[in-house]
Amino acid sequence: MKLANKTVLITGANRGIGRALVNEALRRGAKRVYAGTRGALTIPDERVTPLTLDVTNASHIQRAAEKLDTLDVLINNAGIALYDDLSNPESLEQQLAVNLFGPFNVTRAFLPLLKRSKGAIVNNVSLAALAALPVVPGYSISKAAAFNMTQSLRALLAADGVTVHAVIIGPTDTDMTRGFEIPKSSVETTAQGIFDGFEKGEEDIFPDPAAQSIAEGWRNGAVKAMERQFAGFVQASTHETA
Repeated sequence: MKLANKTVLITGANRGIGRALVNEALRRGAKRVYAGTRGALTIPDERVTPLTLDVTNASHIQRAAEKLDTLDVLINNAGIALYDDLSNPESLEQQLAVNLFGPFNVTRAFLPLLKRSKGAIVNNVSLAALAALPVVPGYSISKAAAFNMTQSLRALLAADGVTVHAVIIGPTDTDMTRGFEIPKSSVETTAQGIFDGFEKGEEDIFPDPAAQSIAEGWRNGAVKAMERQFAGFVQASTHETA
């Protein structure tokens, strides 16, 4: 799928990767970009429609879904990362609320539109979804859960013509990574890599140099092979029901 002339919704669009994704979608010719944010947002482009959308707020999600009558691409980008040591359950619950249940509930709300358009869901996860980063274990757990959800939705929605993509993001220069003194990609580079992979039809998108370093090993590895094998159970059960 190309972005040109498509309708796109991006959560967490006020800054960082989300804001860069809005700009990149416009550059690629998107017809309409709905920019979901918790606060006010001003982008001087008539193709952008701001949406008040806190992904942990059920009424925000419902009102946003009622405003759209068509949607081709949903990008679940909103997320938080907190430094913790798993001693505080509230920290873990907060990160699960945003990073797992946020995209879960947003996806549920917009799924009827995506099924109608044979559209796509893009979930931004992280290298920490594949291997925990112990300085942010709550974040790692939530992103691993979001990645597993992405794999499940990919298999479950295939028969409806909805594609589901996981973005395995490496270190990117955002507020979230300000405490890490490591090489980072720019948000513009990461946004370009996300849409490059999406337009190529990649299931798992590795948008930046750090992520790309493991892409081939992941795609040809045992875990990816097992995902494909397990997805076959959905197809088999569907045939049996039919």
